[in-house]
Amino acid sequence: MTVDDMTQGKDKTTRSDGTLPEEATGDEASDEAVVAEHADSGSEESASESLQSDLNALREELGQASDRALRAQAELDNYRKRMNRELQDSLRYAAVNIIRDLLPVVDNLQRALEAAQAAGEDSSLLQGVQMVAQQMDGILTQHGLSPIEAQGQPFDPDLHEAVSQQPTADAEPGTVLHVVQSGYQVADRVVRPAKVIVAQSASGD
Repeated sequence: MTVDDMTQGKDKTTRSDGTLPEEATGDEASDEAVVAEHADSGSEESASESLQSDLNALREELGQASDRALRAQAELDNYRKRMNRELQDSLRYAAVNIIRDLLPVVDNLQRALEAAQAAGEDSSLLQGVQMVAQQMDGILTQHGLSPIEAQGQPFDPDLHEAVSQQPTADAEPGTVLHVVQSGYQVADRVVRPAKVIVAQSASGD
């Protein structure tokens, strides 16, 4: 082997400046490519996570908007029902005030009939008053007016107004003995409570 051959063999492993030959430099390029590939992969994963986060936020906002819409729809339905109920009540009780003003007239007609019958009168005038009273009752009934049952019924403070108590052994205590003034109601609304005398225990208890 000559000196030149030995020198060439040495060049294949190291250079005079101590650097690796070109084959080693190629390995460095390969390592850099792997690092770059990992960097690109990390960027993609970060972008994917950011996109998923945005998507989750949008889903949450959509859910909240849907809940608000449902609540608003429920409130609107309740408002419509309430307004419809109030309208029905207004129509049902529209005549209550007028009926209340007419009740004294009904009372006077009833008193006149009772007085005439007690006096034994049987004239055409009495018959005319009876017809007027019947016509008045018919009109008020058409507007939903009905008398409150009181005679012989247990005293009900929602329907009856006690003007006095009377001791008696002929009725249960708390029972209506006499009706002083008739009471009336429209549907479930009391127009005027019945004025009554209530039975009290004969012993005074």
